Amino acid sequence: MSDRRYAVAAVHVVPRARRTEIAGTYGDAIKIRVAAPPVAGRANAELVRFLAGRLGVPRNAVRITGGERGRRKVVRVEGVSDDELRRALTA
Repeated sequence: MSDRRYAVAAVHVVPRARRTEIAGTYGDAIKIRVAAPPVAGRANAELVRFLAGRLGVPRNAVRITGGERGRRKVVRVEGVSDDELRRALTA
């Protein structure tokens, strides 16, 4: 068993939404609508803010490790397990 204390998830981001919310799945990724345009990193910042709040971790615990410039992103969250992340994003 691993002592790893971080989780990784694929996320599909839909920018310019009315509000930031989880919107189900998109293939194997969690679909999240963000209330920010994809300009100057604002959609990424909103995604990080939303995930940190939803998971109860500081913003610096959430990192986009892949896909910063696209809709499909890979996020890494320190301080939570895969199960905790999955529960928080499907509830």
